[in-house]
Formats: sequence, structure tokens, C-alpha cells
Amino acid sequence: MQAPSEALFLAQIVLLLLVGRLVGEAMQRIGQPAVMGQLIAGILLGPSVFGAIWPEAQRAVFAASPQQQSMIDGVSQLGILMLLLLTGMETDLRLVKKARRAAISASVAGIALPFACGFALGELLPATMLPNPDQHIVTSLFLGTALSIASVKIVATVVREMGFMRRNVGMTLLASAIIDDTVGWVIVSITLGLAVHGKVDALALGQSVLGTAIFLVASFTLGRRLVFSIIRWTNDNFVGEVPVVTAILVIMGTMALTTHLIGVHTVLGAFVAGILVGESPILTRHIDEQLRGLVVALFMPIFFSLAGLHADLTHLRDPTLFFLTIGLILIASLGKFAGAFAGGALGGLSAGESLALGCGMNARGSTEVIIASIGLSMGALSQDLFTMIVAMALVTTMAMPPTLRWAFSRLPLHSDERVRIEREAFEATGFITNIERLLVAADDSANGKLASRLADMLARSRGIPMTVLHLGRPAKDQGIETVPARGVEAAASGVNETPQISEPESRDARARRLDVALHVESLAPEAVVTKEARKGYDLLMIGVERTTAAHGGFDEQIARMAAGFEGPLAVAVARGSHLQGPPGRHLNILVPVRGNKVSRRSAEVAFALARAGTGAVTALYVMGTVGLGAAQRRLRRPSMSRRHAEAILKDIVELADRYDTPIRTALRLDIEPGDAILRQPRLGRYDLVVMGVGRPAGETLYFGKIAAAVLENMQHSILFVSS
Repeated sequence: MQAPSEALFLAQIVLLLLVGRLVGEAMQRIGQPAVMGQLIAGILLGPSVFGAIWPEAQRAVFAASPQQQSMIDGVSQLGILMLLLLTGMETDLRLVKKARRAAISASVAGIALPFACGFALGELLPATMLPNPDQHIVTSLFLGTALSIASVKIVATVVREMGFMRRNVGMTLLASAIIDDTVGWVIVSITLGLAVHGKVDALALGQSVLGTAIFLVASFTLGRRLVFSIIRWTNDNFVGEVPVVTAILVIMGTMALTTHLIGVHTVLGAFVAGILVGESPILTRHIDEQLRGLVVALFMPIFFSLAGLHADLTHLRDPTLFFLTIGLILIASLGKFAGAFAGGALGGLSAGESLALGCGMNARGSTEVIIASIGLSMGALSQDLFTMIVAMALVTTMAMPPTLRWAFSRLPLHSDERVRIEREAFEATGFITNIERLLVAADDSANGKLASRLADMLARSRGIPMTVLHLGRPAKDQGIETVPARGVEAAASGVNETPQISEPESRDARARRLDVALHVESLAPEAVVTKEARKGYDLLMIGVERTTAAHGGFDEQIARMAAGFEGPLAVAVARGSHLQGPPGRHLNILVPVRGNKVSRRSAEVAFALARAGTGAVTALYVMGTVGLGAAQRRLRRPSMSRRHAEAILKDIVELADRYDTPIRTALRLDIEPGDAILRQPRLGRYDLVVMGVGRPAGETLYFGKIAAAVLENMQHSILFVSS
């Protein structure tokens, strides 16, 4: 028996990667998904093309010996799990909630009709086309599943590339595909359980169904919190490279093994693991891109190219098999289109929207190839049936983009869609909307209590995970309300950890939310902030007793804490009534604006704070000429300056509308900006000034002359927000 060759194994990997990447790139350039190019690359390297042109070379490269095949098949099997992990990570269950009625009806009808057609076709197949005539029902179930499930990855990719993701029908389409994929993998897992037993065993079927139900319930309750905790703990405590990616792979493997032990296929465990990982609030974009890069660059080209390699299209030269394949494609296309169209109509969609839904749900692609590959490896599908399913997946997926584009071109953009698209475009570039983790460093002083309360309100406004570092000895009454955030924040080593866990506040939150407060006694505050900041935070809120230095400006301790944090910074200073205790839910906020990025950022903070409670915001613009020379005053035309000021205030009003926050505007003429900011709070009875400031480099924390004057003379509480 010839031993497997490592050199040949590497040659196979290199060929599959190279040709898969090149053909995938070509397909993307003509508007098709890259996975279709990778599947075609495998067909080109397989017996259909390469083998037909030069059979000896094809057999030499892709040797048929079981030992050699097992090496590349091992990579392919791991690739299936990695692809299901990535598919789960891209699955947003919130879309299902938003488009619940139409998505569920379209998915149910879109699965039931083609599944029944596929099952009936399997029952009518001659015994010569079955790998095992004694397991006729298993083959029929596989055919029904392969014809009925839309590929969420293909649907998501095409809809995203076409720019239809945020359209109403686009969301319904993606939500339906998510339900399809979820139901499909449950069906596949149960079907594989039947294949293992070789017949319909009522006891085995009941065990599979019950085991699957228990697994899903446990995963989305206890499992969700456990996955969040593992990812957070790994991110916060390991110092090596990409530890979170390793943790995610371990989670996937453990859940896949769990489903295997309860009698269903490992793909279900990998898919559910992906959903839970994708919901984790600690999963940063950087980590997500690392894992996605590994799957897209390595496992996707190998798996889909290998699937194409196993499809021998030369079998279609047999007229009977060719016409059976044509029939399979027609049954799959018409059944899926009719089911999804009817489901959309039942769900309340218009005829045009149902038409787009039917066109979009007709993409099979990666899901069918994975199902067919599993069926082939389990002996539930013959080589001919596998080739027919791959051909069906190719044709339906390549037909989907142009038909969907045509269907969407007939749908007008509704006003609610336009508003939502504009809002989401704003959120993609906003400041508050892109904060993923919030760090608070606060002591028991009035400043610390103010900082903690304001951070609490920010966290509530967007469901942001928050870690609070209590500087100094913990007091019995911190004046801090526990913050429900979207994740679990852990202690850095060297601090005493005393968790304060809150129950979830909103059923619409993406995940179960809780937070942890950390008491810091032994280490220098700046050292703890620096160490904790390395875990990845997007905003640092500081509130300590000593705010100002003897010579003016901020105290050295604040400067040292700020120096250890590279991101945006907020410093809270309690004045007036807030010296007696932290503010309540109502805040009357004044935010000076100047038309630059810094003041716009502070305005976002003010709006988020007001939205979290019952507060109101006033935007102040100062158009001063005091201090200018005579020549400068002559050059500054009043009408132009006023139009400029009104344009800035109009932009801030539009920003407030994005946050659904009431706003008033104030314009002050011919006065120094610092004097105007100091006077305005007394006129309007404001209790908080949110001021955007620049943050120049250097060891000294200095926000400029105006900020220094406000810090020294303001009688009302201040929140400085720096870039």
C-alpha cells in the first residue's frame, strides 16, 4: 500500500487555492458570487474538463487512493464546519424579528413546496440511481432538503453587493434565508441520524428531535452567556496573538462535538456556535476580520473547489441523466419561486415585493453543495445525484442576481425605507453609534459620581458594554446605578473584582446584558487605567476628586490617566447641585458648537444623554468679533457670518433629529466665546455643559484657553469631550 504523499497534498492545496481564487475573481467581476467561481474551478480541475483533456495528469495530481484522498478530505470536512461557523456569525436574528410575519410565511411556504417536490422525485427515482436502495427514504429526504433551502450566504452576498440590504424586501429576503438555513440544518442533522440507523426508527428519530430541541434551548439561554464570558475572558487576559480566534474555534469544536454526541450532525453545532459568537458584544471588527479572512482565504476555496472536483459533468452525456437534471432544476426553481411568492403574499407583501422575494430565494449555492457533499460522504447520495445537485446549485445561483436586480428595479423606494437608509448611513459614521466598549475611571467624589451616572446614561442609550474602575476604597453608597450593558466586562489582574450584575432591561437588546464594577485600591489609578485600556475600549470617562491643578488646567493625575488611553476621552466636573449628589434622569444640557468635528462629537454625546433620560438640549453658537482688528471686522460681512452660523445650527438640529431628541438653538453675537459659554447657563438654568475640545499631543492635558476658562469659572457641571 502506497503511503500518502505530503508533496502531492500540498500541490492539491496550491492548485485548488490558485484556480479557485482566479476563477472566483473573474466571477465577481461579472456580478456573480465568488463561491460560484470556486465551484467552477473545481469542475475545471476535475474529470469534467481537466480529466477529459488530459486524464493521466488529472489522475496523477488528484490521486484516487483512499489514503491520499483522506488528507484533502480532512481539510474539506473542517472547511464545512468553518463555513457553517461563518454563516452563523453573519446570521442576524434581529432581522427575523423585524420582518417576522412575511419572513416566516415566505420561508415556511418556500421550504414546504420544493421539499415535497424533491421528496416525491426521490421516491420516483429508479433503484439504479440510488446508492443504497434499502435507504430510499433517506435519499428522498436529502433531495427534498437540497431543493428547498436557500443559501443565506449567497443571498446575503448578492443583496449586500447590490445595495439592497436595507430595503424592506431585502431585509425580508435575508430573514427568510436565515430561517431557511436554520431549519435546513436541523432537517439535515435529523436526516443524517436516520442515515446512520439505516431506516426510520421512531425511537432514534424521537431522540434526534428531542436532543436537537434541548441543544437549541440550552445554546440560546445558558450557552449564550457562556460564549460571551469565554470570549471576553480570553480577550482580556491572554497576551498572545489572536487568542479570541482560538477561543472561537474551540467553542465551535465543542458545540459540534456536542451535537454529534446527541445523535445529530456536527454542522448544527458549528452553525449555532457561529450565531452565538456573532452576537457577542466583545467581538471587535478586527477579530471578526481575522477569522473571516482565514475562512475566506483558505477553507472556502478548498471546500467549494473540491466539491466541484467531485462533480463529474461528463455523466450528463447520458440523455436520461441530462433530462433528469433539467427536470431537477425546473422543479427546484419553480417550487421555490412559487412557495416564496405565495408566502410573501400571505405575509402582507405586494405582488412586486413577492416577486422579488421569489427571485431572491431561488439561490441555492453553498448550502446545497454542503448538503450534497455530506450526503455523498455518508452514502445517502450517489455520484450521479451529487452531480445533478451541484449543477442545480450552479444554475439557480447564477440566475439569481440578474433576476433579483430586474425585480428590484420595479420596486419604488418608500419613504420609510429612505429614512431608515439615511439613518443607518449616519450611524455608520457617527461617534456614539460606533462605541463598542466604554471604560469609566471614577472615585467616590462628586466628580466620580457624576462621571459614573453620565456613563450609565450613555451605556443605556445604545446598550454599550461598560467597565467601571472604582478608584480608592469602595464606599457603602457609590451613587452608581448598575449599568445594563450588552456584555460582561472583566477585571484586570491586580485589582479587586466585585461584580455588580444587573438583569437585562430590554427585550430588544441583542444579547443578555450585564456589567462588572472593579474596585481599585493597591495600584496607582493611572497604571490600572493603562492596563485595562489595552483590552480595547472606545471611550474613557474620568471622574476624580482632584480635577484642577494649582497653576490652572487639569490635575496631573487626570493627565497621566489620559496619557494611558489612546482613544476619545471625557472628563466630568461636578458643580452646583451635583456636588450634593449625581443628577437624575432629567438634564437640561447646553452644548457649544462651532461647526467642526470636535463640537459635533460633543453634540452627539449631549443628544445621547438627553435621550437616555427626559432631558433637553440647547445648541449655542457664538459669532463674535470682539478681539478682532478693524480690518478683520470690515472683512467679516454680518450677512455672510449669520448665514454661516445658521447653517451650522441647522446641521446640529438635523443631528438631533437623528437621535430623536428635542433641541433649541441660541446664537450670540459680538461676544467672546468663553464669556458667552459662561453666561448662557445662568440664563437658561442649565445643569450640564457638554463641551467638545481638542486634545493636543503632550504630557500635559490642556484643552485650550476657552476650555481652561470654563473649567476655572463655570458654576455648573461640565463634561469635556475630546477627540
